[in-house]
Amino acid sequence: MAARGMKRHADPVDGLLLLNKPSGMTSNRALQVVRRLLNARKAGHTGSLDPAATGMLPLCFGEATKVCAYLLNADKSYRVTARLGSATDTGDADGQETETAEVPEMDAQAWNEILQGFCGESTQIPPMYSALKKDGKRLYELARKGETVKREPRPIRIDEIKLLEFAGTRLVFRVSCSKGTYIRVLVEDIARKAGTVAHTASLHRESVGDFESANMLDMAAVEALAEKGAEPLRSKLLPADVALANMPAVSINAEGAQRFCSGQAVVVDVGEEEGLARVYEADKRFLGVGELSGDGQLAPRRVFLTQEKTP
Repeated sequence: MAARGMKRHADPVDGLLLLNKPSGMTSNRALQVVRRLLNARKAGHTGSLDPAATGMLPLCFGEATKVCAYLLNADKSYRVTARLGSATDTGDADGQETETAEVPEMDAQAWNEILQGFCGESTQIPPMYSALKKDGKRLYELARKGETVKREPRPIRIDEIKLLEFAGTRLVFRVSCSKGTYIRVLVEDIARKAGTVAHTASLHRESVGDFESANMLDMAAVEALAEKGAEPLRSKLLPADVALANMPAVSINAEGAQRFCSGQAVVVDVGEEEGLARVYEADKRFLGVGELSGDGQLAPRRVFLTQEKTP
């Protein structure tokens, strides 16, 4: 045990952990708790969840923090419970009620027609209670002071909405959407289309990119593993390249690997393919992300320094 006042020595831990974030905890707090349990030197998370929300929060450690930018752009899916007839200043159950309205009686077909009308590409005005910045200040900081500023509409895409339940003031649906979609705003817009108001009563993120909920660990399971020592928990970490499964894979030889890792482009036999690709040494060691130029050139974009080999 380190003496009081001495800084704890952290370890170079690499990998991803899919946390089922509990309600009432900020995404950053959840990250710091798991980071401490892993005794990891470097950490980051992708795609913050509101404190009241639950569900998938990919946590990245060590070299895996280099995939954060790619996961931020990933599509996401949510299970949403809306409370009809009641609006709040924050758009969720943590806020103060600002408006009430009658809830029209509608059958499943009517609700489905409304929900399907939101599928496709559109724009959305971000809420004041959000982490976006205006003149260097978070919007939620301004909102807490009672200030409202103009927000520009942002492009979003809704791929699928499926009605799960409806009864009285309760509406439950599953939605698959692009990055940057505010579910709280979507709920308000759906209610407005139905002739009422609403807020998000509960929100659970089920997936991020290709990651599925079956691979998540809740905080209790994380803490239980950590009680046995750091290694049992570290054994649950996923390799960084699983976050890039949507990219094609390219294999290069040992000489090419040395050039790639030193920041130099290499020649590969992949025809006229273009775009980002996962890069592996011939022995299956993941090297990083490269960009194919279409003329057989592979330029390094993100080099990973982990030593693990992909099974």
